[in-house]
Amino acid sequence: MTPSDLQLWKRFWALASPYWRQEEKWRAWGLVVLLVILLLGQTRFAVMFNEQTGEFTSALAAQDEERFWNSIKLCLGLLAAAIPIYAFYYFVRDTLGIYWRRWLTGRFLDSYFSNRHFYELNANLAIDNPDQRMSEDISTFTQRSLYFLLVIISSTLQLVAFSTVLWSISHELVYFLVFYATAGTLIVIFVFGQRLMLLNFNQLRREADFRFGLVRVRENAESIAFYRGEALELGQVKRRFGAAFSNFKRLIRGQFWLNLFQQGYFLLTLIIPSAIVANDVLSGELEVGRAVQAAGAFAAVLGAISLIIENFEGLSRFAAGIDRLDMLAKCLPSEPGTERHTGPS
Repeated sequence: MTPSDLQLWKRFWALASPYWRQEEKWRAWGLVVLLVILLLGQTRFAVMFNEQTGEFTSALAAQDEERFWNSIKLCLGLLAAAIPIYAFYYFVRDTLGIYWRRWLTGRFLDSYFSNRHFYELNANLAIDNPDQRMSEDISTFTQRSLYFLLVIISSTLQLVAFSTVLWSISHELVYFLVFYATAGTLIVIFVFGQRLMLLNFNQLRREADFRFGLVRVRENAESIAFYRGEALELGQVKRRFGAAFSNFKRLIRGQFWLNLFQQGYFLLTLIIPSAIVANDVLSGELEVGRAVQAAGAFAAVLGAISLIIENFEGLSRFAAGIDRLDMLAKCLPSEPGTERHTGPS
């Protein structure tokens, strides 16, 4: 972990941890426990469905009609049981997210309006658009925090469950998988990392500046019209949009190269598992269905250990939002009614 990564983690922890220690903590932790239970159920269903996919494929290859239809019936039963679990999981996740957002927004608003700190922040040039930070950035922070937390838990469960399946079919696939995922993760972090994170931070700022310019025109419409200042205001708003446009062009160029790498990285895995186990299948040592099962397990384990590669674009935007929210938090008092900090460190 680099020093910048450590600082980002500290900023994230300072923003996230208070919610899990406040008066609503029992409900929050209870919902987290429920989400973990639902993820355990999802993982179990995924493993069972993977087994049955291999089973009915082998039945087709062997032209075993009874075995095939028994497997299909079991698959349909698994789907019927799994669908409500998946739907309830998203309901619980979003419920926890909105409660967290309500609490964190209330905390920022109390500090913002206490002792007229909202007025003092207008003179702080380091903090642009506090309104956007408290409305959009807090919402994004709580949603993305929960999303990545649950993705990590889900990936860990999938890694444990499907690694066992994959190891029982082919040791070579496991060895290759570890090497492939490690190499891909290092490339994404060190080749695309800091540049995309900085561009996402700048994009959030420039979009907020553009929005602020439009809001300013609306709020001062009468005086602008009276003094015939529309040409000046138009120029300023266009300059703000131009800055957002130029930065976004740089951002999409960076994302193009990241997407190119990601697509190649994941599409190769459609071929590699079959190529590795091909000799065993062709020699009759391995059923066709087991090869299909191995490919499914390979994809599940790869997704679990390629977490950074698959989610890097979202992680870079998330990191940029953390920085903006942290800067605002450091310019507000930790408790309403106390003196604010002098500014972002």
